Amino acid sequence: MDVDVVWGWSPSSSIDLLTTESVLRLESSSDDLRLVRVELSRLAEPPPARPRPLIPGLPDDLAAVILASLPYSHQARLRATSRSWNAFLAPSFLLPLRRRLRLPPRQLLCLFPADPSLAPPYLFDPAAAAWAPLPPLPCSPHLYGLSNFVPVSLGPHLYVLGGSHFDARSYPLGHPTASAAAHRLDLSAPPSLLAWHRLPDMLSPRGSFACAPVPGGGGGGCIIVAGGGSRHSMFPSEGSRMSSVEWYDVDSGEWKMGEGLPRYRAGCVGFLVPRGEEREFWVMGGYGDYRTVSGVVPADVYYRDAVVLGMRSGKWREVGEMWEEGERRKLGSVVVVDGEDWQAPGIFMLDRNDILRYDFALNRWLKESSLRRKVPADERCGFIAMNGELYVLTNAIQITDGSDPRRLPKKRLTLEIQMYNPDKRKWRFLTSNTPFHQPIHFKTAVACTIGL
Repeated sequence: MDVDVVWGWSPSSSIDLLTTESVLRLESSSDDLRLVRVELSRLAEPPPARPRPLIPGLPDDLAAVILASLPYSHQARLRATSRSWNAFLAPSFLLPLRRRLRLPPRQLLCLFPADPSLAPPYLFDPAAAAWAPLPPLPCSPHLYGLSNFVPVSLGPHLYVLGGSHFDARSYPLGHPTASAAAHRLDLSAPPSLLAWHRLPDMLSPRGSFACAPVPGGGGGGCIIVAGGGSRHSMFPSEGSRMSSVEWYDVDSGEWKMGEGLPRYRAGCVGFLVPRGEEREFWVMGGYGDYRTVSGVVPADVYYRDAVVLGMRSGKWREVGEMWEEGERRKLGSVVVVDGEDWQAPGIFMLDRNDILRYDFALNRWLKESSLRRKVPADERCGFIAMNGELYVLTNAIQITDGSDPRRLPKKRLTLEIQMYNPDKRKWRFLTSNTPFHQPIHFKTAVACTIGL
């Protein structure tokens, strides 16, 4: 093989000599000289393509923080931007990434305006004032009018437990019965697979009961429920009362019976309080006994005390009365603001236009603040704790033309939110157009929060 002489060659260098099917590469070093054959087919292979950045012009680590901070209500729409965004914004990838990046937890409001099998629930993100629909519960041709159910969140899962409904197969018609149904929605699933899954029924049908999630160390945990009955919102004077307690084990998927309440208690509220290494399940308020007015009309006797269950000991202890006779008739809407670093949470109650804080040491409700915009006595409002603040939800007043009852309001229905920060003791306001066609009836509407 004839090879042309290449001038300018020096030690510690290489020269490529081209032939018909390969390249003869003459490589040299200070010690030896060798001839290496390189096939042309290997040289023809293109270099591996570099992955495209998530956001052009920005490092991927910075772009990941930006995309992970997007509101939940916008993520489904932005996933269609590109393949990389579609894979990055998948809940199964994004939710663990937010925990690894130690981004601040973000809670969303889940609002059930009516029977969730007929009216779909919605997620509300106060950071973006945006709404996102959720799928409705599976509908039954025999059951209708579900109310007094309890929604609760544990991790990325949303649960709907129990309630009171009507059964078209029962007699007499129009008599409410309790439900033992349990459903779960996994919000970490892709949007196309987002659907409610039926869980094993509770051991005892119940509605309007105390409930609290108990997170586990390995991502599991359990949900504990206590008390309840079969009362329906349309028939407040009817219904049963119960004292049984049970919990749902997330890992095994089974309901287990626990130590019952000291006495019958329905319409109560429950929450978890950490006490060092011990965790306590508190059950407040509710009603158990009843008396008759003029010997005919039944009237409930509301409790003014609370009972506490030690999660390790499994024993109940009673707490004395939280207010004096004549101070108030019954417990109002109660919410819990989670404490940091296993500190005791803040327990708040909405009593008409006042917000009260529960003092564990005194076993009394002390006034915290008053609403900036008063709510009429005949109007109900929602009360929820989210992102370290207290939210008071009311419907905005719609001005319509009274001369024509068929004329619909031109503006969309608006939700007014008064937000109170207990740490800063400051108020702020927010309004948002709702996706509902009717005003929210907070007497029957149910709400909870979920952290994503």
